[in-house]
Amino acid sequence: MAHQPGYPVFAMLGKLFSLLSLGDVTRVPYFTNMGSAIASGATIMFLFWTITALAKKLLLTNRDEVVDNAKITLIMGAGLVGALAFTYTDTFWFSAVETIVFALSSLCTAIVFWAILKWDAHADEPGADKWLIFIAYVIGLSIGIHLLNLLTIPAVTFVYFFRRSKNITVKTGLIAFLISIVILGTVQFGIRQFTIKLAAYFDLFFVNSLGFGFGSGAFVFFVILIGLLIFGIIYSIRHNKATLNLALLCAAFIYFGYSSFVYIPIRATANTNLDNTHPDNAFTLNSYLNRDQYGSTPLITGPYFDSKIVDQTEGANIYRKGEKQYEIAGKKTDYVYDRTTIFPRMYSQEGQDPQFYRQWMQMGDKDSPTFATNLGFFFSWQTYQMYFRYFFWNFIGRTNDMDGQQQMLNPLSFHGYVDGDWTTGIFDGGKHLPKTVTNGTTYTPLFALPFIIGLFGMIYHFNRKKKDALIVALLWFFTGLAIIVYVNQPSIQPRERDYSYVGSFYAFAIWIGLGVIAIAEFIRKKLTAQTAAYGATIICLLAAPVVLAKEEWKAHDRSTKMTPHDMAYDYLISCPPNAILFTYGDNDTYSLWYDQEVENIRPDVRIVNLSLFTGDWYIKQMQRKMNMSDPLPITMPFDKYKEGVRDVIYYNDAKIPGYIDIKELFDFISSDDKRAMVQYQSGEFGNYLPTKSIKIGVNPEEIVKNGVVSADQKNNITDSVKFKYTSNYVMKDNLAMFDILAHNNWKRPICFTVTVGGENMIGLQPYLYKEGFVYHLMPLKPDTSVRDQLEKVNVPVMYDNVMNKFKFGKFKTAKYLDHESTTMFYPVMIATFLDLAQSEIKAGHPELALKVLHKYDEVLPDLDIDIRTADSKYFIAQTAYQLHDTVLGAKLATSIDNYLVDQLDYDYTLLQSNNGNLNPRDVGFSLQIINSMADMAKEAHQTALTNKLQAQVKDYQSKFGGLLGAGQ
Repeated sequence: MAHQPGYPVFAMLGKLFSLLSLGDVTRVPYFTNMGSAIASGATIMFLFWTITALAKKLLLTNRDEVVDNAKITLIMGAGLVGALAFTYTDTFWFSAVETIVFALSSLCTAIVFWAILKWDAHADEPGADKWLIFIAYVIGLSIGIHLLNLLTIPAVTFVYFFRRSKNITVKTGLIAFLISIVILGTVQFGIRQFTIKLAAYFDLFFVNSLGFGFGSGAFVFFVILIGLLIFGIIYSIRHNKATLNLALLCAAFIYFGYSSFVYIPIRATANTNLDNTHPDNAFTLNSYLNRDQYGSTPLITGPYFDSKIVDQTEGANIYRKGEKQYEIAGKKTDYVYDRTTIFPRMYSQEGQDPQFYRQWMQMGDKDSPTFATNLGFFFSWQTYQMYFRYFFWNFIGRTNDMDGQQQMLNPLSFHGYVDGDWTTGIFDGGKHLPKTVTNGTTYTPLFALPFIIGLFGMIYHFNRKKKDALIVALLWFFTGLAIIVYVNQPSIQPRERDYSYVGSFYAFAIWIGLGVIAIAEFIRKKLTAQTAAYGATIICLLAAPVVLAKEEWKAHDRSTKMTPHDMAYDYLISCPPNAILFTYGDNDTYSLWYDQEVENIRPDVRIVNLSLFTGDWYIKQMQRKMNMSDPLPITMPFDKYKEGVRDVIYYNDAKIPGYIDIKELFDFISSDDKRAMVQYQSGEFGNYLPTKSIKIGVNPEEIVKNGVVSADQKNNITDSVKFKYTSNYVMKDNLAMFDILAHNNWKRPICFTVTVGGENMIGLQPYLYKEGFVYHLMPLKPDTSVRDQLEKVNVPVMYDNVMNKFKFGKFKTAKYLDHESTTMFYPVMIATFLDLAQSEIKAGHPELALKVLHKYDEVLPDLDIDIRTADSKYFIAQTAYQLHDTVLGAKLATSIDNYLVDQLDYDYTLLQSNNGNLNPRDVGFSLQIINSMADMAKEAHQTALTNKLQAQVKDYQSKFGGLLGAGQ
C-alpha cells in the first residue's frame, strides 16, 4: 500500500491497467506506465480545449460573431502551441512515462479547469450548473490520487464570481478571494480530514462507552452524515434555496469521489503483504490520512531553529486499537518556546537542519536568526531555489539532472554554474562550462524561448482580458507559490520536488498558447491577418514545442531503462536462501517489492525496510509468513511493542563488565518487571539499556550445518560475535532487530543492502561481508588489518554472484540513466568490482581479479559523475596496472584525466572571474589524482602518457599556485 495519505483511485486504476498484461508479470510495468501515458495524453487534450476556449474569448466579441479563417487559425494555433509545449516540458514529461500519481493528478487539474470554462460558456443556459457538480465529483475523486487538484478551487471560485456577481469591485474581489480560501479549507480540512476524525470519535464512544464492536460508531456517523445531506438537499428543493441546493449537491458529490478511500481499510483488513500503517480502524485511518508520522509544520506562528523549549503541556490523547476497546497510547505534546515569530520559515531543529540554515544564510555559529533572515530564507531557498529554479528548468533550460538543492548561486552571475541549475544555453559558451555538462544527456538549453512566448501571452492576456488572466494567474499561484508557503519545507529534501508544482507549469503553458495571438497581433502591423496568423503559429511551434521536444527527448527516453529492476534482482540474488534482507530507503525497497511481489523473484527472502520497522504495525506484519518466507524470529507479543509501549529505550550505563549476551540483554530491556526499569521524575517507569557491549553466541557445528559459513572456513569461526551498539537509545526497529539476533540462532542468513547507512548496522560491521550487493552477517574472527570493515568480501560467493548471476540493467547501452542510477547505483557498482578484484588479489587469485576488471569494462559505461567517482575509477585503473593490464589501465587513466582536465579548465575560469563557487579542495584533489596516475604510467613505462600527465600537473600547479598555497 502507498505511503500516507494514500491514493486509492490511482491504485485501482493501476490494477486495472496491470490486468492487460494477461498473466505475463514482466509486462505489468509496461501497462501501468501506459496508464500514465494515456492520462498525460488526455491532459494535453483538455489543455488544448482550455486554450482554445480562452483564445475564443480573446478574439471574439460575442458568441454569434462569424469567425474568419485568420481567427480560426489563431485559435487552433494557440491551442496547438500551448498544449504541445506543455507536452514536452521536463517535469510533465518525466511523470508521463512513469507509474506515478502525477500524470493522473495533472489530468484531474486539466478536467476541472476545462469544465469551469465550459460552465462559464453555458452559465446562462438551463442546467448549466451540472458542470459545477461534475467539478465537485472530479475534485472528490482526485483526493484519491493526489491533493494538488484541490488547489484549483480558488480559480474555479473566481470564474463563478466573475460570471454571477453584479458588483465586481476590489472589495468584492477580496471577499471572493477569502471565500475561495474558505471553500478550499472546508474541502481540505472539513471534508477530507475532520470527516474521518469525527467518525473516529463516534467509534470511540460506541466501542468504549456503549460496548459495540469496532466500526459501529463510524458506521452510525456516516449514516447520520448521509441523512443530513439528503435532508438538506430535499429541504433546499422544497423551499427553492438554489444556492444551498448547489452547495449541498457539490458537497455530496465530493463525498462520492472521496468515498474511494473505503478501499484503504478494506485492503488493510485483508492483511496484504504490503500494508502501510495497517489502517483497519477509524483512528489509524485518520492518522494515515493526516500524515501524522511525518509531523506538522508551523505556518502562522512558530519557533526559530535555535529557540529553546521553556515549557511543555500535554495535548490530545493518542488512541490505538486494543483487543476489545480503544486504548490510550499516549498524549501529544505541545511545546512553549522562548522565541517565536510570525510566518516561521527557519523553524526545524531536526538533524542537520539548523546547520543547513546557517550555511545557506551565511550565519555564524552563534548568530541567532531574525525575522529578516527568516524572510531571506523564504525568498532565496524556498521561493527561488525550490520553485523558480524548477519553473525555469521547464521554460528556460536546465544544465543537468543532478541534485542542486544545496547549491548557492547568484542566478544572474555570468560565470556561475552549479549542478541542477537552470540555463538559457545562450551564454554557456562564455561560461566555459565543462564538456561533461554541455555534452551530457541532461543538458537541455531551451534558449528561454518558451518562457519569452509565455510572457508575451501573459502580458497580452492581462491587457485584453484581465478577468480571464487573473483566473489563470490564480491557478498558477495556488499550484505553485502557495504550495511553497503551505508545505514550508525545512531544508534539503530526499529528492528534487519539481513534480509538486506541475499545475503551475500547466497554467503558464496556457499563456504560451496565447502568446501566439500576441505575436500575431504584432506581425499584423506589417502583414495581412491570415499571413500573421500562420506566421505566428509556425514561429511559436518552432520556438516552443519543437525546441522543447528536441532538447528534452534525450533525457526522457525510458525505453532502455532497466536499472531499478535489475539492481533489485541483484540484491535478491546476492542473498543466501531464506535470508532476512534489511533495506532502508525508497530507492532500494520499492524496486525490491516489485521484483518479489509482481515477478515472484526470490520469494524466500524477507525484505525488511528499517525506516518502517519503527512502526508496531510493520513489526507485527513481520511476524507472519509472506510468500515463501517464514515469519521472522520476533518473539515479542504485540503488547510489548505496540504504540506507546517501548517507543524508545534510553541508554543508562550500569557499569557491567565485559560483553552481555544479546538474549539476556533483550529479556532485560523487554521485561515488564519494574525491577528492570528506571523511574522517571514523572513517576512513570521505563526500560533502559544497561550496556552497549553485546555478544551473540556461536555454535561452530550449527554454523556450518546451517550453511552460514562453508566447511573450509570453520577454523576461522569466532567464539562469539562481539560488538559495540552505536546509539544512545533503542528505538522499536533496534528492539525488533535485537529480538531477531537473539532468537535467530544463526538459522536464517541476515543481510543488509550495501546502501544501508552505517548507523543502521548497529555496530555489526566487523562481521559483515560483501557477497554482491548485500552484506552478510558471518561469525568469523574480525580482521583488524582491514581499514574499512565494509570492504571485506566473502570471495567465492561474491565472485559467483557478480560474474555469473548479476544483471546490469543495460547500464552500458541505456539511452538515458536517471539521477539515482548515476549517483547512487553507479558508485555502488564500481565499489563492488573494486572490492572483489582486490579481494581476489589478496586471496592469491590475480587471474580471477583480472577477469573481474574485464567484466567491469564489459558491463559498465564510462561515466563522469563527479570527482568522487573519478577517484573510485582511479583505484580501478591502479588495480589494472597492478595486474599488468596496461591497456585497460591506460584507457581508464586517460578517461579520468579527460574529465579532471575539463573540470580544472572550468575551475580556472571561475578563479579568473573571482567566482565564489570555486572549491580549492577539489582542485587539489584533482591534481593529486593526476599526479598519482603519472606515477602509475611511469612504472608501466608508458612514456607518452607519463609526460602528458606530468605536464598537466605542472601547468595547473602554476595556474592555481596562489589558491593551493592558501589552501595549504
